[in-house]
Amino acid sequence: MIPSDIARELLELTQTNKKGVDALFDAETNLAEREKDLDKAEASAFLGATGAVAERQAITKLECADIRFARDIAKAQVNRVRTKMRTIESQLMAQATVAKIMQAEMKL
Repeated sequence: MIPSDIARELLELTQTNKKGVDALFDAETNLAEREKDLDKAEASAFLGATGAVAERQAITKLECADIRFARDIAKAQVNRVRTKMRTIESQLMAQATVAKIMQAEMKL
């Protein structure tokens, strides 16, 4: 690997990491929307249900299952973006280490 390859790789990883910041914001915004939707649906379903509290809670849970699933998928998306960003940051550190090693070898 030559220094220009390392520099190019570092640049690409840095650019990808910057995109990750935007992707994380979008995923977190989507999660917040899904949580808001779930809260509203649960409140509405609970208030509209009749019977004992346990029955109303069960009805609410059943009626909101799809909305809860959408919220869970949004959580998974946030976690996926965070994991990807950590991977990219690890790659950046590895490439920076390689660059420092090459620089030290060139001085010899």
